[in-house]
Amino acid sequence: MDTSVGNTATVKNKTEGSGLSSDSHKVVSLFCGAGGLDLGFINAGFEVCFAADYDAAAIKTYNKNHPGGLGRVVDLLDTTVDQLCKSLVESCGEDLKVSGIIGGPPCQGFSRGNVGRHADDPRNQLALKYADIVNSFYHKFGLKFFVFENVPEIRAQKNKDFLEGLRSELSLNFDIYEKELNASNYQVAQARRRLFIVGVCKSLGAGEFVFPAPSPLKVKVVRDVISDLPEPVYLSSNLVAESIPYHQNHWTSRPKSKRFETGIMPVGGRSFIQLDWTKPSRTVAYGNREIHVHPNGKRRLSIYEALQLQGFPFKYVLEGNMSQQVKQVSNAVPPPVAEKIAESIMEQIL
Repeated sequence: MDTSVGNTATVKNKTEGSGLSSDSHKVVSLFCGAGGLDLGFINAGFEVCFAADYDAAAIKTYNKNHPGGLGRVVDLLDTTVDQLCKSLVESCGEDLKVSGIIGGPPCQGFSRGNVGRHADDPRNQLALKYADIVNSFYHKFGLKFFVFENVPEIRAQKNKDFLEGLRSELSLNFDIYEKELNASNYQVAQARRRLFIVGVCKSLGAGEFVFPAPSPLKVKVVRDVISDLPEPVYLSSNLVAESIPYHQNHWTSRPKSKRFETGIMPVGGRSFIQLDWTKPSRTVAYGNREIHVHPNGKRRLSIYEALQLQGFPFKYVLEGNMSQQVKQVSNAVPPPVAEKIAESIMEQIL
């Protein structure tokens, strides 16, 4: 099995091998998770100089796939902006210039997948913390842009006051542009809708930011990316990653429900959503091991199949137990979407 570091060649070509150094376009990644957003920006020519997330398993994944040990376990809810700035300077140097901040604060307080969601969820305060960091970095590091990603439900009527406050904070030093993008429009075999807010430093005079146009190519469907894969390995107590053939994330939970015996899932409910070979996938996963059912109806998707439906490269590897991996792949920004946004920023702003 190929256990080499995922996408390292791409990362090195875009950074170490292309002369990107102190004068390159550096970005700081907050709430980086497994690194899907970062991978897109790296592939577009940016250099990530610092990445942070509170999830230790996600940071282990991040550092497995991105050279340099840039990922740090940081709880931004309990970390002051000054402490974050100090950590950044210690890691990257006193004369650091940061072109952008990218990240998607946890969205459980807004997501439809959380039946108990409400606008006062403490996790929602991380979005406001993000805005505070953006404005502080503008003054301290010369920030030129930011990218904020979240679920479309953040724009629901009941979140109106919260979102208006967030927009107000983000607009202090930046012109902001919002658009809901569907990953299936950017060669990702998944109908995943997310809101992106791009902020452009007012002093740049860059003009109106235009989000990337949908790909002119045929929309990818489930069959295009996972139909030729071998059967995955089922989770067991003595299973280790190195013993899993093909790819170490090509594993899934053993089907226990009698519903898997027929291969036809009941209509309604979210726990047994069966994907269709001829359509883009639903958003790949949610909750604790709640990953969608394979089109054959006999089992759930493997973690690796979910990664492919998110648009990750073959060599990308997730660390942690199965629940941690499901969480990582569920929260990730599809790299092809991130790359298109990053290319638009590079062309229009920088």
